[in-house]
Amino acid sequence: MRVGILPEGRAPAREGTEILSADGNKIGHVTSGGFGPSVNGPIAMGYVSAAHASAGTALQLVVRGKPLPARVVALPFLPHRYRRSV
Repeated sequence: MRVGILPEGRAPAREGTEILSADGNKIGHVTSGGFGPSVNGPIAMGYVSAAHASAGTALQLVVRGKPLPARVVALPFLPHRYRRSV
């Protein structure tokens, strides 16, 4: 399933980064990632198994060979602040 990922810290997770479960098993990969100016930090999207797709699930992202903590968040990263006129 496609999920939003919010890495802890400042290192961005780029396309192809492995996603590991909290216990270290490979469960998916990042499809896109970078700096999110609206959240003032790194954000990413990726695919994980359905068992790990609920918001708040702890993950690890392998960035430069080192596992870094992250968590699954709901998409969009920020709610829309506009109203549609009909």
